[in-house]
Amino acid sequence: MTYIVNDKCIKCKLMDCVEVCPVDCFYEGKNMLVIKPDECIDCGVCEPECPIDAIKADTEPGGEKWLEINKQYSEIWPNITKKKDPPTDHEKYKNEQNKFEKYFKENL
Repeated sequence: MTYIVNDKCIKCKLMDCVEVCPVDCFYEGKNMLVIKPDECIDCGVCEPECPIDAIKADTEPGGEKWLEINKQYSEIWPNITKKKDPPTDHEKYKNEQNKFEKYFKENL
C-alpha cells in the first residue's frame, strides 16, 4: 500500500502534507501535488493533514487510476519539501467535482 493524491488537490494545493512528510515524497505540478509511490513509506502522517481529504490509500476505490497518475507525474515534476502559499482562489474550488477533467495541467 502507498498513499496517493487525488483530484481534490487540483486548484487547491494547500500543502499542509508537505511539511509533515518524513521522506519528502511530494512533487509539485502547476495546480496539484502528487506522491511518488516508490518513496512513500506508508506512514500515513500526511493523510489527516490534508484539510480537503485529497490524500488516500491506493487501496481505496478509484485508487488505481490515481496511483498511475501519481507515479507518472512524480517522475517529471520537481520535488517539494517546504510548504508554500495556496492559490488565492483555492476556496472556490475545494468542493468542486470532476476537477481532473476540467483543470488538470501536465506542466509540460
